[in-house]
Amino acid sequence: MAAPIATPPELTMKLTDYFVKPTYRTRQSTESFSADSEKLEDYVVNFLDKQVGSETQFLTNVGELLEKLTAENSALEEQHRQVAQPWMDSLRQTCNQVDTTERHMKYLRCLQHIEELSAAVQQCLMTSSIWEAIKAVDSMAVLDCGLSQSGCSHLQKFLRETLCFWHKIIKDRLTSDFEKILTQLHWPIISPPTQSPIPAANYQEISSQLELLVTQLLALQTSDDIISQRASCQSQPSTQLVSSATCLLQAPPLCLPIQIMLLPLSRRFKYHFYGNRQTNSLSKPEWYLTQALMWMGNNSAFMEEKIQPILDRAGASFSARVELCRGLLSLVQEKVASDASRLLYDDVLFCHLVEEVLQFEKELRSNHLYPAVLPGLLHLLLEDSVLQKWLTVEKKMAVEKMDAMLSAEGAWSSQYKDISDMDELKAPDCAETFMTLLQVITERYRALPCPSAQLKFLELQRELVDDFRIRLTQVMKEESRCPLGVRYCAILNAVNYISTILGDWADNVFFLQLQQAAVSHAEEMVLTGQGVMEVGRLASLEGSLFDGLLALLDRLKGDMLGRLLEWTMREITEKAKPYCQDRWLSLPSQHDQSTMSLSSTACPMMLCVRDRLLNLHNVLSLSLFQLAWQGLAERLDNFLYQNVILCNHFSDGGAAQLQFDMTRNLFPLFGHYCKRPENFFKHVKEACLILCLNVGSAILLRTVLTESEEEMGDSTGAEEPPRKAALNELGVYCLAPCDVLILLNLRTSWPGQ
Repeated sequence: MAAPIATPPELTMKLTDYFVKPTYRTRQSTESFSADSEKLEDYVVNFLDKQVGSETQFLTNVGELLEKLTAENSALEEQHRQVAQPWMDSLRQTCNQVDTTERHMKYLRCLQHIEELSAAVQQCLMTSSIWEAIKAVDSMAVLDCGLSQSGCSHLQKFLRETLCFWHKIIKDRLTSDFEKILTQLHWPIISPPTQSPIPAANYQEISSQLELLVTQLLALQTSDDIISQRASCQSQPSTQLVSSATCLLQAPPLCLPIQIMLLPLSRRFKYHFYGNRQTNSLSKPEWYLTQALMWMGNNSAFMEEKIQPILDRAGASFSARVELCRGLLSLVQEKVASDASRLLYDDVLFCHLVEEVLQFEKELRSNHLYPAVLPGLLHLLLEDSVLQKWLTVEKKMAVEKMDAMLSAEGAWSSQYKDISDMDELKAPDCAETFMTLLQVITERYRALPCPSAQLKFLELQRELVDDFRIRLTQVMKEESRCPLGVRYCAILNAVNYISTILGDWADNVFFLQLQQAAVSHAEEMVLTGQGVMEVGRLASLEGSLFDGLLALLDRLKGDMLGRLLEWTMREITEKAKPYCQDRWLSLPSQHDQSTMSLSSTACPMMLCVRDRLLNLHNVLSLSLFQLAWQGLAERLDNFLYQNVILCNHFSDGGAAQLQFDMTRNLFPLFGHYCKRPENFFKHVKEACLILCLNVGSAILLRTVLTESEEEMGDSTGAEEPPRKAALNELGVYCLAPCDVLILLNLRTSWPGQ
C-alpha cells in the first residue's frame, strides 16, 4: 500500500474552517483554544486519509467533498439560526421595553427635579432666602439649556413656564427694592446738578442695600438672558426663518441692574419723542439726540462712583458707564431707524437727519469715549434704501452747489488775492468751494464702518470731479478767444488747484486704505474699465484711485497752458519783426560794451516780454508760472535762433550787439525767476558765443570741424569726440557741429573779406 499523500496546509485550513462551528469563546475556552486547534487539525487529516485514500486519482474528489461539507455547514448554520430567532426577537423586545422604562424613569426624575426646584424656590421666597431662590432658578436655567435639544416638548414647555414664573417673581421683588434704593439716591439725574447732593443720614445702609441688590440681580442674569433670547427669537416675523443661533449672534442684552436703571429714562424718552407731543418732530432729530447725550453726561459720574465699584467686586468685566450709554443708544437707534424710513421722500429733512446722526456719532465717540468696537448709529445709515437715498441726495445737492458756485459773481476771483503768502495757488473761489464741498463729503462718510459703502461715496466724488472738469472745459472754450485774459488764467488756476489737491489726497492715509479696500474687495465701481495691470498698480501703491482724473486734468492743463503761451508768443513775434530785419551785417564794431545800449528795434519786443512775464506772474499760481516762463523761454529761444540768428549775417559789431541785447537785456528779464536764466536760452547763448569768437579762434574751429567732417566722410568708422571736444572747450554743448559750421558761415569778419 502506497504511503499516504500529504495534505496541503491551505486545504487543511480551509476544511478546518468548515468543521469549526461558530461559537463564542469564554476566558476558559480561550485558554484551551490552541490545544483544541491541534486536535482538530489531526482529525481533519485522518478524515481526508479515509475519504481519499492513497490513490492519487482520488484527489479529484476533494472538490466535491469540499462542496458537500460547505452545504452541510450552511444547513447547520441555518438550523441554529431558525432555533435562535424567536429567542433573539424576544430579547430585542425585552431590551426595547427596558429602554422605554428607563426613559420614562429619567423623564419622571427630571419632572420630579423640576418640581423640587420649584418647591425650593417657593420655600426660599417664603423665608426671604433670596440667594437660595436665585440659585434654584439658576439651576432651572441650566436644566433648560440641557433640554434645548430634547424632543420632549411638553417637558420643555413645563420647565420654561416654571422658570419664567419664578424668575418674574424674583425679578419683580428685586426690581421693586432696587427702584426704592435708586429713588433715595436721586436716580436718574435728569439735569446737570447745580451742587453736590447732601448724603442722607442712613447713607451707609443705603449703599449696603444697593450693593446687595445689584449683586443679586447680576446673579439672576443667566436666567434673564435665556428668557430674553427666547422672547427675541419668538418676536421675529413668522415669514422669516430665524434659528436660535441667529438670536445668539445678536448683541448681548444689558445686565439686569442697568436695565432697571434705564426704565425711568426710557419712559421719559418715549413720553417726549413718540406720539403727538410737540417734541416729537421729524424736523428736529437733534432734540432727542441731544437729550440722550445729556443723560449720558449727567449720569456718568453716578455710574462710575456708585455702580462700577460694585460691579468690580462682583467680578463683572464690563463698564457701568458704557452699559448705560448702550442702553440709551438702543432707544436712539430705534427712533432713528423709524424716522429715517419716514423721511426717504423729503430730501431736506433727510439730509438734516443724516447731519445730526453724524454729529451725534462724533460726540458719542469723542466726548463720551464710547468704544469703537460697539455699534453706534452709523450702521443704520448703511441700510440699502437709506444709503441709496443718501448717495442720491448728496449728488443732487452737490450738482446744485456746483451750478451756484460757477454762476456766482466772484466765481473766478481768489478770496486770498490780497494776501500774498496765502495765495500761491491763486485758486478761484469756485474751485476752492468745490474742493471744500468734496472735503465735507469725505468727512461725512469717513467714519462709516463699511469700506464698500465708503467706496460708493468715493465713486460719487470721482463723478463730481469729472463733472466739474467738463464744466471748466466748457467755460474755457468760451474764453479761448482771449487766453491772456484774467478769466482764462483763473480757469487754468482752478484746474491746477484741483489737480494739486487730488495729488495730495492720493498720498493720504485714508484714501490709501480705501485703495487697498478697493483692490481686496474688487469693487466694480472703482475698478471698472481697469485691466489686470492697473489693478496690480493699485495693489502695489504705484498708482492711485485718482490717476484717471489726474491724467484728464493734466491734459486740460497742458492744452490751456500751451494755448496761453502760443498767444503770448504771437504777440511777441509781432513786436519782434523789426528786430528780425535789423541791419546786423552793417553794424559797426564797438569795443567798449559800457557805451553800448539796447537795439532800438528790440525795445518793443523786450517790453512785451517784460509785461507778459509780469502779467503771468500776477495771474498764475506759482507752479503754473514756473511752467509758463520756462515754456516761454524755450519758445523764445527757438524763435530768436531761427528767425534772428539763422536768417541774418553778422559783422563783428552786429554779433556784439546781438550778444549785448541777449545777455544784458533779455536774460535778466528771466533772472527774476531763476539764478541762471541763460541756461534756458541754450541755442541763443551758444550762437552768440560762436558769432563773437575772435577771428583766429573762429578760423581754427572751422578748420577742426571741416577736417573732421571730411575724415568722417572718408571713414565711416571715424569717431565724433574730437569735434565735440573742441566745441566743449568753447562752452558749446547744445549745438551740433553742423549747426556751428552754419553759424561760422554767417560771420562776415573773415580775412580777405
